[in-house]
Amino acid sequence: MKTNTIQNLEGFSGTILIPVFETYAKSLVPIEFHGISVHSKVFYGKKDTHYVVEKYDCTHIFIGLGAAIDYKSLKTTFRRISAKQKDLLGTTVALVLPEQFTVEQVEATISGLLLGTYDLGHFKKTDKHPFLNDDFELSILSKNDFIETTNKALKIAKAQLEILNLVDLPPNVVTPKYLSNWANETGKKFGFEVETLGFEASKKAGLGAFLSVGKGSENEPQFVIMNYYPKNANAKTKHVGLVGKGITFDTGGLNIKTAGMVHMKCDMAGGAAVFGAMQLISDLKLPVKVTAIVPCAENSVDSKSFLPSDVIHSYAGHSIEIIDTDAEGRLILADGLSYLIKNFKPEYIVDIATLTGSAVGTFGYECAALFTNNEAISKKLQESGDAIGERLWQLPLWDSYKSDIESDIADVKNYSGKPFAGAISAAKFLEYFTEEHKAWAHLDIAGVAFGDDEFAKSKHATAYGVHLLTKFIENL
Repeated sequence: MKTNTIQNLEGFSGTILIPVFETYAKSLVPIEFHGISVHSKVFYGKKDTHYVVEKYDCTHIFIGLGAAIDYKSLKTTFRRISAKQKDLLGTTVALVLPEQFTVEQVEATISGLLLGTYDLGHFKKTDKHPFLNDDFELSILSKNDFIETTNKALKIAKAQLEILNLVDLPPNVVTPKYLSNWANETGKKFGFEVETLGFEASKKAGLGAFLSVGKGSENEPQFVIMNYYPKNANAKTKHVGLVGKGITFDTGGLNIKTAGMVHMKCDMAGGAAVFGAMQLISDLKLPVKVTAIVPCAENSVDSKSFLPSDVIHSYAGHSIEIIDTDAEGRLILADGLSYLIKNFKPEYIVDIATLTGSAVGTFGYECAALFTNNEAISKKLQESGDAIGERLWQLPLWDSYKSDIESDIADVKNYSGKPFAGAISAAKFLEYFTEEHKAWAHLDIAGVAFGDDEFAKSKHATAYGVHLLTKFIENL
């Protein structure tokens, strides 16, 4: 999708999208636009409503926004129009921007329209969305210049579309090697460096916890390291480290899952969020250095699989007692964090993972769990999330929870064995491998990375984290 700015609708024929803020149901003043008068009895701008009028060789779609609307709702509103009114969108479409629209509202609107092109039917024959035609241009009618904003909005949506694809594609397609190939190709396209450690290179490097998880699969694990360097970077340039969980499928290992395994292709959604953030950060050319690590592996069941009660050795040199092989995500993150800290020494670190059902039990599907030892980072992450509708809420990392990961035989154990505070004990485990880094945060996105909404009949990806991580870095 490309965009162009128009000053009026003179000579225009096609579809016109007209956002309307709510008046009230008994308003005597009709909504008027382009010679069309719409009485409040049929439409008055109520949120989640729209009204279609054919006139002057144009299809006018009046889109209700309600009296006020937040970023996420606005994005969803226009994704809905794009996805569900596809038959009304032809080769020429104009979007009318209300004078009171802010930069953020324009961004949400344009992103939503492009996100509406996403089709979950990857292996079905479906018609191509009109917005995806090479020669399509969205005409924007506005008195203000929003070219920079619309370009940014399209970049945000393109990164999110990539991650919707990665998370929703099946695990026989998205293997660890598929992800490392994606990173290499995207790095070349957008301008970030990529290094991948396969099984032997990871073994030589000492990534014992990571390899313990991946060794039971015929799909070779891939430890993906990415570096983005902004133009004119120097010693004062801020340096952010990201780590994402890249489990392409999680059987639970020998502690095999007994329910919900069909959705475990989404267990790489944290890693996917990091991949998407790297694309977006590079595309926006943010003035911050970013090092990102995504350990990619499949937690499978095989004669080579690691066992409950095994003691394994991590990259940091700490021994880990395996209580549950289904607590595998924290193992690969531990090596990812340790490798990042030892070799790259970033000022700020954020890890992101679909880590625990406990986070879902606490927050449902409304927000992610946030753990951090730094209140400034906590505030920036939450503010960034609130601004775009990717919300976070902080849970404690008190030392009283440390006993949950204490082991008799090893330095630490990977699972408390208790039916409560699972998200907290997992975060305490990760904290153990941060070398007391002063600016680290952990995001448990198990409840928000994959779920139900109006855009498909089955659970599917949300691309949560792509925009959040980018906005956080943007706001540092």
